[in-house]
Parts: sequence; structure tokens; C-alpha cells
Amino acid sequence: MIEPSKLTVTECINLIQDKEVSVTEITELFLERSKEINLKINSLITVCEDSAIKQAKEIDSNFEEYRNKPLLGVPISVKDVISTKNIKTTAGSKILNNYIPPYNAFVVDKLKDAGAIIISKSNCDEFAMGSSNETSFFGPCLNPWDLNTVPGGSSGGSAASVASSQSLISIGSDTGGSIRQPASLCGIVGMKPTYGSVSRAGLIAFGSSLDQIGPFAKNVHDCEKLFYSIAGHDPKDLTSSKKELKNHNDLSSLKGIRIGICNDISDQGISEGVKKAFNNSVDTMRSLGADIGEISIDYIKESLPVYYLTAPSEASSNLNRYDGIKYGFSDQNGKTSWETIGLTRSNFGEEVKRRILLGTFALSSGYYDEYYGKAQKIRGLIINSFNEAFKKFDLIISPTSPITAFEVGSQINDPLLMYQNDICTMPANIAGIPAISIPCGFSNELPVGLQIMGPNFSESKIFSVAKLIENSMNLNILEGVKV
Repeated sequence: MIEPSKLTVTECINLIQDKEVSVTEITELFLERSKEINLKINSLITVCEDSAIKQAKEIDSNFEEYRNKPLLGVPISVKDVISTKNIKTTAGSKILNNYIPPYNAFVVDKLKDAGAIIISKSNCDEFAMGSSNETSFFGPCLNPWDLNTVPGGSSGGSAASVASSQSLISIGSDTGGSIRQPASLCGIVGMKPTYGSVSRAGLIAFGSSLDQIGPFAKNVHDCEKLFYSIAGHDPKDLTSSKKELKNHNDLSSLKGIRIGICNDISDQGISEGVKKAFNNSVDTMRSLGADIGEISIDYIKESLPVYYLTAPSEASSNLNRYDGIKYGFSDQNGKTSWETIGLTRSNFGEEVKRRILLGTFALSSGYYDEYYGKAQKIRGLIINSFNEAFKKFDLIISPTSPITAFEVGSQINDPLLMYQNDICTMPANIAGIPAISIPCGFSNELPVGLQIMGPNFSESKIFSVAKLIENSMNLNILEGVKV
């Protein structure tokens, strides 16, 4: 009897390759679990039963063609801001409630080519705007560790689906921490890759200069495997990098690795329990031979205002397309096309409206240079500061989130408090650098995440270091999941 909660990607592939189980049987197992668990935590918007079974049977019927695929038969959930052909893609919004894309996102085609089975579309904050997965039109997702708490956001459904073994892996998007913060709160691994290393073609845009698709998994090895399956150049994405990504050998120690503790992040409103777990992970790195030091990164404390001028400004432009005329939800009570547009756009959620208004103001005549323009200048200084920091250190670490999972409803009516949840993760998006979150302990019986950041295209080194830390700490953290 296969137990989904105990299964890893490698074990799943080995079982299929050895013909101990078929792809269809694995798919049916996870579909049934998804339908059962989703009733408790609302982590999924769509369970793709028919298409998943069809895809699984196709692989079983042509097994030798797929035998050596890197994700052979592995069940995966896809955040519902990523386009899936003939499968509803809503962005967690009433505006796209019935939208069915006519094409796949580039990463979805890569997943299918790698043999993965897309079994579900995961819940998320509306248009990926949020840090708690409470702004979704389809209702909040709950944290499988404690059903009274949030899973983080905006990719909370993806993180919760992996933590609760509804899928073995997932892909989400990260604009200011939307992969790493949910990974931290749900006790799993999540990576925001270098900007441009994974194509954004087919991603419903929020902040185009910040958005990045990335992987979720239960452990670093599986996360790494998923990353290399979706990374690569895409000619349809003009920001897609042509740089070849190389997978380095695993490390046996951290001797010679210079790791900097970013005090500018690590001292900003971090709870005592999170600090304790973070410091324990630092001790583990020291015991593995790492050269640990402290570093201050100029202008990094300006990340929050820079982000909340940049992202809403880009969102204001990107969301201008939802007018109720071309596609998506349309309010037909208007007497003119302008009334129809106005009535349709009134159906955005409160947080999305807030960010559109903020972004429109920042871009308006007379204020552009004062707000958006100035934010971009500071952003350039932050990027330069990171470049200088990486001349002194190979990697930079911090807690992923200042706190553990918080209660549903406790912050949703206080936007400024909610925005503070991404204080540790935003700088990596502003700089465009890769960053991973891995579990490093507990506080109040809830998981805590360690963030590891590196220079552009240093994913291989980050994965190698993260695997060694994970193996040394040996937390077996997901054994505490309640569902």
C-alpha cells in the first residue's frame, strides 16, 4: 500500500519504472486524496480528474517513450495564475472565474514533456496579490499544520497541497515572496529562481519586472529536480535568459563556503521563536565548516517602499486588460461600453482595487518621477549593493518570514501589517536574484523557514548547500502535518 505522505519524487519514479505501480494508479491515488483533503483546507480551485487520467493512460500506453523522463508520472499541482490549455485558469478572481485558456504556459508544456501529471490547479490570492491566501474569490486556503492559520501567500494553495500530500510537487509564482513565504509557513521547500531563468510566458501578470515562476517540493532534491525540468530559454519571453544552467555535484561539507547573515533583514521584526530556529540553522552551518560572517546591505531597508511602488504600478498597467469586453467576467448591466467596463472592474477584490489605485496614482502625471521613478533609482542601488555583497560572500541568509503561520482573519483588515510579512523576501525579487526557503525548525509547534540567497544563476550552489543543511538537520518536519 503506497502512502502519499511518505512518498518522494524519486521513490515515485522508481516504483513506476520498476512497474510496481502504473502511472494511472498513482494518478488515481493522488486524485482521491486531493478530493478528500481539499474539503478540509480549500487548497485547490480545480481538480483536473479527466485530463489527468487521460494523460496518465497516454504514458502507460507508450511507457518506453516516457520511461526515462525526469518527472515520470509525478503528480503536480499548478498555481491558478499559470495557463493550462482547456483547463480553467482563474487567478483566484471573479474576473476570470470562467476563463479557459486556449494554450499552455511554457512551463506547463515543459512539465508534460518531462512526464509530470497535472492533477490540480491550486488556490491563490487574487491575481497573486496577498500574503495569506485570504483574498481568493474562491475562499481562503487553510494551513494543513493548523486549520485556524493561513498557509501564506500568494501561492498558499500550492504550498498547502504539497505539505498535505495532495501532490508531490507544485509550481507557483513569486513576486515579493509568494513561493518562499508559503513554503516557510507550510514546512516545505520553495525556490524563487533568478529572474529570467524560467519563462513567464503564460503566467497571468502581476508585476512583470518582479514575477518569477518557481518550484515547491517536500525536500531540496525534489525541488531541484523540478527546477531543472522547467528552466530554460523561451523565445516567446523576451526576458528569458539564454544562459546554460549547470547542475554541480553535491557537497560533503561547507568548508570554503562564505555565508553572510544579513542583519538588515534578520533584525526586522523577527519573532523570538523564529530567531531561535534561525540561529540553530546557523550553528549547523558552522558545524559543517562554513565561514559565517555578518553583512549590512546598503539601501535594503528601502525594499518595502520600493516594492509597494513598483509592483502596484506594474499591476495597474497589467490589469488594465480586464475590461469585460475581450474575455473574462462581464457585467452586462451597463448601457454603454464604458459603463460595462466600470461595472466589470468593480468586481475586483478589495486588495486588488487597493493596489490598482496605488499604482495608478504612482504613475499619474506629476507624480511619476516623485514615486515610481525614484523607486526605480533606489532599486538600482539595491541591485548594486547585492552585487557588492556577493564579492564578500558566496551566499546570504536570513529567516524567510518574520513570524510563523498566523490566524485566519487576524491581519486581512490591516494592509500595512500584512505587507510586513514579506519584509525578508522582497529584496531578492527587487534584485532579481535566486533564493530558496527550507525548513529549519519550529516555533509554537509551527514550521520556520531559512532563506538562502545567491548571485544571479547560482541555483546549483544554493541547492547543494541547502541539501547539506537539510540532511544535517534531519528534521523530518512534515510528520507534524495535521491533515
